[in-house]
Amino acid sequence: MEREVHLDKKLSEYFCENVFSMNTMREYLTKEAYNSIQGAIEKGTNIERNIADQIAGAMKEWALSKNVTHYTHWFQPLTGATAEKHDSFFSPVDVGKAIERFNGGMLIQQEPDASSFPNGGIRNTFEARGYTAWDPTSPAFIIGTTLCIPSVFISYTGETLDFKTPLLKALQAVDSAATDVMRSYFDRKVNKVHATLGWEQEYFLIDLAMANARPDLTLTGRTLLGHAPAKGQQLDDHYFGSIPQRVMNYMKELEVECIKLGIPVTTRHNEVAPNQFELAPMFEEANIAVDHNSLLMDIMGRIALKHKFKLILHEKPFEGVNGSGKHNNWSLQTDLGDNLLSPGKNPKRNLQFLTFFISSIKAVAEYGDLIRSAIASASNDHRLGANEAPPAIISVFIGSQLTNVLNELEKVRKGKLSPDEKTDLKLNLVGKIPEILLDNTDRNRTSPFAFTGNKFEIRAVGSTANCGEVMTVMNTIMANQLNLFKKEVDILIKQDGLKKDEAIFNVLREYVKTSKHILFEGDGYSEAWLKDAEKRGLKNLMTTPDALKNETDKKFIDVFVKNAILTEREIHARNEIKLEKYSTLIGIEAQVLADLSRNHIVPTAIRYQNQLIKNVKGLKQIFEDEYKTIGKEQIELIKTITYHIREINRLVDILLTTKEETSSIKDGMEQAYAFSTHVKPLFDDIRKHVDALEMMVDDEMWPLPKYREMMFLR
Repeated sequence: MEREVHLDKKLSEYFCENVFSMNTMREYLTKEAYNSIQGAIEKGTNIERNIADQIAGAMKEWALSKNVTHYTHWFQPLTGATAEKHDSFFSPVDVGKAIERFNGGMLIQQEPDASSFPNGGIRNTFEARGYTAWDPTSPAFIIGTTLCIPSVFISYTGETLDFKTPLLKALQAVDSAATDVMRSYFDRKVNKVHATLGWEQEYFLIDLAMANARPDLTLTGRTLLGHAPAKGQQLDDHYFGSIPQRVMNYMKELEVECIKLGIPVTTRHNEVAPNQFELAPMFEEANIAVDHNSLLMDIMGRIALKHKFKLILHEKPFEGVNGSGKHNNWSLQTDLGDNLLSPGKNPKRNLQFLTFFISSIKAVAEYGDLIRSAIASASNDHRLGANEAPPAIISVFIGSQLTNVLNELEKVRKGKLSPDEKTDLKLNLVGKIPEILLDNTDRNRTSPFAFTGNKFEIRAVGSTANCGEVMTVMNTIMANQLNLFKKEVDILIKQDGLKKDEAIFNVLREYVKTSKHILFEGDGYSEAWLKDAEKRGLKNLMTTPDALKNETDKKFIDVFVKNAILTEREIHARNEIKLEKYSTLIGIEAQVLADLSRNHIVPTAIRYQNQLIKNVKGLKQIFEDEYKTIGKEQIELIKTITYHIREINRLVDILLTTKEETSSIKDGMEQAYAFSTHVKPLFDDIRKHVDALEMMVDDEMWPLPKYREMMFLR
């Protein structure tokens, strides 16, 4: 029986019901405490301990009014999942007496036993202490009967061990750099610039019973075996189609829970592949948006179980159909509400747009391979470059009209401009940008980094990814670029005597020249693009080891260190963690594939083969010498099944031996490459024989739910 969802009030009335939001704080906090936390959010000022005690008391009072019993510092370690250790408010004070206790010290810091979290060699196991510290810029929320306090996670010696800490530093860096540019050249009223993020989460829903009958789906998140169904997504009939009722019930309950937690989800629809869907929120400040996406992925799985679904977030759970991504729509917005990647109604505003637009392109031209490393994972490798996912080559799509604008800007004379040249530039080039963008917001589906009218869409991010990593990279390289831009403009003004606008045009013109190689408007899947990209000096980093090898280049380390985002030690540690995770995941897949092949597929094929042998023996008894003619098909099938069984066993032996040898390699990079080049290719060889058997063996005997069942039964 389907689980129905009924709403007893409007969705807007649920909004932030379970969030210690600014409105709730205004109700529960003193004016002094409210102003203090507002200052921490808007200006990064410190919260005094006595104020923290007041905030903790108010937070506890609010939580207890909602029947909360425990609290936790909710954080995002480098596992890719969220983490939490629950402590009770309950505290005995005397014989037979107890109170609910929660003070500023408990709010500000917890000490989880952190020895089992990934650390990349930063700590020894006996140095188990790690600290979580409250992030006041992201509001606390309630899940069930637990108060969750968004927190950073650091080691005893101060190194970062999570996604949030470097993200907060990157957001502070881009705020400082962008505010400096705005106040110096465009608008002195601007005091803060926020990076904004709007993510789009794609996912699959599979009937729970069927998913549980697939050990590969359960243990690895994807199907390692399975013949493609006759009908997949060829008819394009699922995309934006009518949402199945059972899925609609799931979406309704998910939306209510999201809205209660302040996640402003507004969009839901069928995606391209059967049983694939998407939801998306309004854009938010990037730190909160990252927290909300991490929280969402946890909630999605919990609610799916209530509707007897298995949530599949893996980037490529099914061979031959679209995988799942998480497009990150990134922009910059001032505290006055202006989007810096949106043009305005006058030349000054449009020059401001060009400054941030071209600086974004320049940042990606210089550090695009860092974006590639930020989205690298064993699961995302399966998705990149096929079925509407962008290729592994990082390029930027801006549309032909904006390309023409940059081409014209490149022609601007170097140095001082005459009054007529300035007027012509402002009226005929800069002034026409808003009109151009009205008809130039289409997206190139094969571009990993596309301008879509008032934001850049980073399309290569995988569906399982924590948005924090790519957002850290994007905001770091943008902060770095804006700092360089201001330095170069100021030199032209002070040393060369150029006017402000002239200096800006001169710097932007040079950026256009040195960034042209990253701009691409065509088909990212084509063979011609692979050759063209190579000529342009763009790297085709096809695998995670390829991408992660670049991550530790001096140029890429320097941009993090120079902008005080990560230390060199932290960068190497994170690189080691990602390499280890890559190798571990492929090792798990290898073992699961071997077990499935030997324990499920081969025995089933032998049972069916025995039925065929029995059939042939019966034919011989009845027809004697004619049985070879009459039973020709059965005999050939017996031979073919024997061949596939033999090849499966042979290849599984090779797979297990190769996996064992590869696992013994000590160097992380060498081991990851070995898993990529020696272990992983065997998966397809084994699958070919198993999928062939699937089309031969009696459907009633086949031990695993098939693609047609998982993808079309709802």
